[in-house]
Amino acid sequence: MTMSAHAKYLRPDILSRISKLELRACRVVDGFVSGMHKSPYKGFSVEFASHRPYVPGDDIRHIDWRVYAKADRFFIKEYEEETNMRVHILLDCSGSMAYPEQPAPDRMTKWDYAATVAASLAHLLVHQQDGVGLTLFDETVRATLPVSSNRGSLHRVVRCIEDHAPTGATELAIPFQQLNSTIPRRGLVVILSDLLTDVDTFAKGLQRFQHHEHDVLVLHILDQDEIEFPFTDRTLFEGMEDLDIEILTDPQSLRDSYLEAFQSFVSKVRSSCLDRGIGYATISTADTLDTALVTCLSARLRTRRARA
Repeated sequence: MTMSAHAKYLRPDILSRISKLELRACRVVDGFVSGMHKSPYKGFSVEFASHRPYVPGDDIRHIDWRVYAKADRFFIKEYEEETNMRVHILLDCSGSMAYPEQPAPDRMTKWDYAATVAASLAHLLVHQQDGVGLTLFDETVRATLPVSSNRGSLHRVVRCIEDHAPTGATELAIPFQQLNSTIPRRGLVVILSDLLTDVDTFAKGLQRFQHHEHDVLVLHILDQDEIEFPFTDRTLFEGMEDLDIEILTDPQSLRDSYLEAFQSFVSKVRSSCLDRGIGYATISTADTLDTALVTCLSARLRTRRARA
């Protein structure tokens, strides 16, 4: 992997500010490696969970002798072991994520912004010994990296992002269906997308993830132009996913109706998430990357404490 890939997506000035934050799942998650997150598997370590009757073959070291003294029966102490979190980052690589096509030097496309957030999250997760996997999607799954907590997985995440450019249409029905069948264990699913697709289809995809008991966090990546619609001069608008679309118009004449439709779209996306207890955050590419990450991770921690 080139040094330019590291410099572009793993910026030290951002990572140094978020390295102390912990990204934890709100629900009980599975994992293989002993780490910092509770697992539904009962073991003999970390935190007391419950008693169960002794059966022949159990290790007598785990008999609760105080309970035996009171009940005159043997009971085994069970514990909840701490395991690592499994995080699946779903990164939208559709054509609309390439906006703006010719950004100013101090401006990022939605793709570069979302990719940087994804790489920074991967960095955080791997360095706190959590597992992270990556999926790139548009109207189908374009690339997938399995969950791994190995330090080398961080380089694979960045290389995979670097090897793909945003193209194609956004259609979540097929990739979400494919992903639900390939994510075998409960974990945290983080979706980074502009979500320029049918919201009802998106909502059904969220339900499928929840049906498989995944925790879900949606990071809605939007360009400031989409949020504010600052255009004033006569402008030719071109489709980024449907290249046949071209509209030459006076933007001031449709600004109010555009903003009304846009706010309705964002509200519907937000409601689709929050009504299902799914974490949601709208992020503008005008926000500093460290601010965006701190906001998302802090919100995640608040949600976890609220459910505890």
